Amino acid sequence: MNLTCKDLIEFLMKYLDKELSTAEREEFERHLAICPSCVDYMDNYRRAVELGQEACEGDDAQAADVPEELINAILAARKKSG
Repeated sequence: MNLTCKDLIEFLMKYLDKELSTAEREEFERHLAICPSCVDYMDNYRRAVELGQEACEGDDAQAADVPEELINAILAARKKSG
């Protein structure tokens, strides 16, 4: 099995979450060894995930400042539209 760049992108989450089989992981890493573009893509993907996690830190403290009536109104509106 020769992994293409498109294949690599499709397997990226599973690779980072360590959900690939040994053979799949080896093929994934073999592709990374010869494709600097995919290495860059993976590095940027990891960084985006880190930034997203950092942006969500402390949301609990901010949520405590939101009036309960507003939260209930938003939840009710979601139920009506969904």
